[in-house]
Order: sequence, then C-alpha cells, then structure tokens
Amino acid sequence: MTAVPHPRTEAVGSVRAGRLSLAAALLSGALGAAVALLATRQQWSEGTARVAGGAFPLTANGSDVTGVPAALAVVGLAALVAVFAVRRAGRLAVAALLTLAGAGTVTAALIGASDSAALDEKAAQASGDTSATVDALTHTAWPYVAAVGGLLLLLAGLLALRYGRLWPAMSGRYERNGAPRERRRAPAVDPDRPEDLWKALDRGEDPTGA
Repeated sequence: MTAVPHPRTEAVGSVRAGRLSLAAALLSGALGAAVALLATRQQWSEGTARVAGGAFPLTANGSDVTGVPAALAVVGLAALVAVFAVRRAGRLAVAALLTLAGAGTVTAALIGASDSAALDEKAAQASGDTSATVDALTHTAWPYVAAVGGLLLLLAGLLALRYGRLWPAMSGRYERNGAPRERRRAPAVDPDRPEDLWKALDRGEDPTGA
C-alpha cells in the first residue's frame, strides 16, 4: 500500500519550494537583465569599407545592430519586480510577460549575431555610396552573451509561472494616504487541518511557524 504524505509535510514542502524558486528567479532575472544590457553595449561586429584612401575600419555595437534585447531586458526586469505587486491572475500574466521578454531577448540576440545591416549602413556613409557594403565582416561573441542573459530571464519567467502562486506579495498594510491600515489578526492554523495549511500559504504565511 502506498503511503499518503501527511498534509503538514506537503505544506512544508510547498513553503520550501516557494522560497527556493523565489531566490532562483530573483537571481537569474536580475543577472539576466544585467548581462543582456551589458552585452548590447559591446562590439558585435567589425569590417572594412572601401573609400578613396583605401580600406576604412568599421565597428558596430549591439545597440547599433538592434535595440530589441536591451528594451526587452528592461521590460523583463520590470516584470520581475511587478510579480510581487500582484496576485493570482495578475501574477500569472506578469510571469508570462517575463517569460516572453526572455524568449524575445534570446531570439533578437541570435538574429543580430549574423546581422550586417548596421555595418552596411556605416559603409555607405563612409564611402558616400548608398549601395556600398562592408567587407571582411566578422562577429564577436557578445550577441551570444546577450542570448545567455535572455535565457536567464526566460528561466526566471518559467519559475514565476510554475511557483509564483507560492511567493509572497507586497504588503498592503498601508493605505494610499500613508496611514497604517488596521490589520485583522490571522486565524490560528491547525496543523492537522489541510484546509488551514493551504489558506495560510495563500496568505503568504509560513504554516510551520519557522
């Protein structure tokens, strides 16, 4: 006969999973946004343009190639913070936005890894020929670093989708005028009543008292 886990054991496991997933999401989300933003400021490609005096060296930063990864990294970071300001359906929607921001960052960075349009434009400006293109085009590893940042944002979003219901929300103890709002005393949690344990978890409390 298969042993049925005690409700208290399940509740404690849910609390621990919530704490671990929260820490992992915060770390991966913040690190991912920082990595993506840093990578877009670095050199992504280089080449040369043919001008009257010979070959003219050209370089393009990530922001020259595409502004999408940086913009989505900011959106993802904002969504990570907003996850704690909403509950239930709102939290699910914000978590989905964070996931999409991460996926979009990865996609845009990988597309930019082989882009030549930014340097072609600079070659046309340098040579004065609108049909000029860059020669000896090479790319750096920074687009892939930006993609790693996007993957970390994506991971944070997936964690929020899976475990966000177990995470605490921002306290609503203060009214908009700044005055503290009277808080009702939470009912006592009976560890032998599963419904009490789940209600405590839903309120963001630790039913174990730890």
